[in-house]
Amino acid sequence: MGFFKDIKEKLVGKSTKQNEKYVAGLDKSSSTFSDRINELAARFREINDEYFEELENILIMADVGVSMVMKIVSEIKAEVRIQNITDPREINDIIVDKMFVIYANESVMSTKINYAPEGLTVILMVGVNGAGKTTTIGKLAHRIVHDEGKKVIVAAGDTFRAGAIDQLAVWAERVGVDIIKGKEGGDPSAVVFDALNRAKETGADVLICDTAGRLQNKVNLMNELEKMNRIIKRVVPEGPHETLLVVDATTGQNGVSQAIEFSKITDITGIVLTKMDGTAKGGIVLSIKDQLNIPVKFIGLGEQVDDLQEFDLEQYIYGLCKGLVEEV
Repeated sequence: MGFFKDIKEKLVGKSTKQNEKYVAGLDKSSSTFSDRINELAARFREINDEYFEELENILIMADVGVSMVMKIVSEIKAEVRIQNITDPREINDIIVDKMFVIYANESVMSTKINYAPEGLTVILMVGVNGAGKTTTIGKLAHRIVHDEGKKVIVAAGDTFRAGAIDQLAVWAERVGVDIIKGKEGGDPSAVVFDALNRAKETGADVLICDTAGRLQNKVNLMNELEKMNRIIKRVVPEGPHETLLVVDATTGQNGVSQAIEFSKITDITGIVLTKMDGTAKGGIVLSIKDQLNIPVKFIGLGEQVDDLQEFDLEQYIYGLCKGLVEEV
């Protein structure tokens, strides 16, 4: 074993600023998760069935997801038998290693944006109201402009929520991108159509489209998204290139349930987990992978414009579990 030590050594060569964001952003999750498992090890003199039952409960409370917990604990039990480990204090690195290996080995999924080989890339953003969708669009636009030097336009396609257009306009001005707006209560697809034409006319590289977050009325939302997709394909036949679902990490399993419902309505290509810095249940990343097999592409680790980070499994596992394994 020793994947966790390998991860730490690899992260030394990565951006210190990014490392710090992951560590700081996951501090609440890490403290809660690590404290519970360290307390568990302190209460048991030997590893037995009761220990594993409590370990399962800790993982479930961290929102890892029941079926993923069963896989992790089963793998840990097998490793304990192979290594003949009896002391709970010697098991922490195995817990970390199995979480990493099971996530990584289930399937290989890209965290990169699927940009068009040439021409316009269209990204649809979906998610319930309050998940942080509008803020995420602003931060994502900033990332694409700042890090990749691409020209971005945003479309204010959420015409139903009061203030959504104005909120997105503030973000567009803040990050220096053009915005196409319609009237509040107007046709969202008309806004997207106008934005597609503007993007084509001005030679934009990326168009990011906001959408309504009315999951409680799934029929209307489904019809709306189907209409948007038809209009996009009329102008950009291979689009949309991404449909990113924004999920509030602090909602835990409710967020996972939202993801399941949205995946029934439209073809989700990636997840953006917001407010990861505000949750003590960082295991939601593992739960989403287990239940939907959709990649988490970005996570929000703070309120600053550059706090939307590309998901990095190694940094995530390190940030979540750093309190479990002694410094090397």
